[in-house]
Amino acid sequence: MDNGEVLPAEMCSLREVLDLVGDKWAIRVLVQLGDGARRFSELERALDGVSRRMLSLTLRGLERNGLVTRKVYPEVPPRVEYTMTPHAAELDEPLHALSAWAAKHRAKVAAAREAYDVG
Repeated sequence: MDNGEVLPAEMCSLREVLDLVGDKWAIRVLVQLGDGARRFSELERALDGVSRRMLSLTLRGLERNGLVTRKVYPEVPPRVEYTMTPHAAELDEPLHALSAWAAKHRAKVAAAREAYDVG
């Protein structure tokens, strides 16, 4: 390519990439990491309702797909921190906007659900 971008033999489809950041736990993890590096236990406390297994799977998936880096510090006990990669950091503003929209309109969504279920 002219811009020096290296493409893998098989590119991910747009749907696959959107699925990475469309997952409810991935969004919430990335919002938390937008504020800086976090340890697993910090993320676990910040994400109400996430199980340890789901958080672990979400972090591994984000790391595998290049959205999160995992740094292990050679300490006893080992300290592990997660951070957003530079290209994932570009999601910080849109994800905060999406989160703000959800917070602002959650009562309307709940009322719409209730009205739909009754009618």
